[in-house]
Amino acid sequence: MDKPNVILICVDEWRGDCLGAEGHPYVQTPNLDELAGRGARFRHAYSATPTCVPARVALFTGQSQERHGRVGYEEGVPFDAVHPVTLQGEFRKAGYQTQAIGKLHVYPERSRVGFDDVILHDGFLHHARKEHRRDFKFFDDYVPWLRRQPGVSADEEYLDNGVGCNSTVARPWDKAERLHPTAWAGSQAVEWLYRRDPTRPFFLYLSFHRPHAPYDPPVWAMDMYLDLPAFRRRVGDWEHHYESVRRDGYHQLSFGTLPEAVTHRARSGYYGLMTQIDHQLMRVFEALAEFGLADDTVIAFTSDHGEMMGDHDFYRKAVGYEGSARVPLIVAPAPRDADAVSGAVVDEVVELRDIMPTLLELAGVPVPESCDGKSLLRFVRDSPADAPEPDPWREWLHGEHVYFGQSLQWVTDGHVKYLWASEWGSEELFDLDADPDEFHNLVPLPEHAELLKLWKGRLISDLTGREEGFVRDGELVVGAPVVTMLSNARTLAGAAQP
Repeated sequence: MDKPNVILICVDEWRGDCLGAEGHPYVQTPNLDELAGRGARFRHAYSATPTCVPARVALFTGQSQERHGRVGYEEGVPFDAVHPVTLQGEFRKAGYQTQAIGKLHVYPERSRVGFDDVILHDGFLHHARKEHRRDFKFFDDYVPWLRRQPGVSADEEYLDNGVGCNSTVARPWDKAERLHPTAWAGSQAVEWLYRRDPTRPFFLYLSFHRPHAPYDPPVWAMDMYLDLPAFRRRVGDWEHHYESVRRDGYHQLSFGTLPEAVTHRARSGYYGLMTQIDHQLMRVFEALAEFGLADDTVIAFTSDHGEMMGDHDFYRKAVGYEGSARVPLIVAPAPRDADAVSGAVVDEVVELRDIMPTLLELAGVPVPESCDGKSLLRFVRDSPADAPEPDPWREWLHGEHVYFGQSLQWVTDGHVKYLWASEWGSEELFDLDADPDEFHNLVPLPEHAELLKLWKGRLISDLTGREEGFVRDGELVVGAPVVTMLSNARTLAGAAQP
């Protein structure tokens, strides 16, 4: 069988529960729901390091944070020097034409990191704007394109409507819809299909900056969600752990309260951006059919992390709670694949690192030894009757992120979750089956002592031997200093390599 084409769709900041196929009561995603219906949807998919930069490192390298070394959000780390083996690089070595469109979020910004070419829009990107003094041609293709469009000024910006990239302020897009970054990415993908090399299979990484803020969908998309039931603040019995970082009323807050009307409007903009992306994906799927490529193309859809959107007074990401760390994941093999499953819903815990080996195996491309993710092939293809029994799946997943001046650690199997903060020593334990919204912390309850011991022990086993010194004499140590990529010369020198 000839090698299939492969498209990896990655969106930014899309919660794992925000799909119609997932049973969300409001969000409308008809095209993604259909994609899930012809492939496999993973109910317990996570981003182990849930912010933009480290999540994409996991996605591109197929590595856990223990191996790739990126345990927080850090700009300015040269990607190629630290992570030379990538998903796209392996496809390229196998004869694929490799193309990235949209958000890449690597440094330096024009690094191709294994792609033949990159059409780039990373969003606002504070670091690049400062470094290049707002000369967008060095780090962005969308804004220069926008300024060339009829009726647009020479200094036009995509944030002229006054909403920020980390803000809860929301309002509709102020320009023609075709000029929106989401529509631009969809158009670039369709146009690229005309320019691809027809003699080679392709790997396309189509990466939408939205639904990350600014919450600025077209008017029609925001209007769809403004009449939802009003947002109401909901907290559990453990949020007091974060009182020292509370910042109420600040529109770029990470933890605190806002007027409920502000969050309601932000949620409407957030959902509207999701539906807009879903509509743009319809354009891409239809183009594949018109080019005669649909039956020969593997499609995967995921996000780098979620968005708390007011859950437990949190906004944005970087924490291990479900709204932040859980992501959507759909893998649909090429329709010509006779062994492909249809409409499967997978219960095992999976992570972004697992996408690289999965897509390589679906294409018949060898998986490099540097990859410690696990292929999901067993869940997206039916195995022959005489196939050997696969190795047991992972029992749990370890995630972490440097945030609030410490390391926020967590372990989960999608059914139970234990979280620990390295500086404060605070702990939470949730039964996600009985309490999917993480309202009730089981740590203080004596009847759950054995469950706590089991899950705390799992985190201790994952952290034993870490250079930070999180574990001493088999116990978690409060106050151990965190080690980041920029401060870790050993990792920069190559310790992230196997």
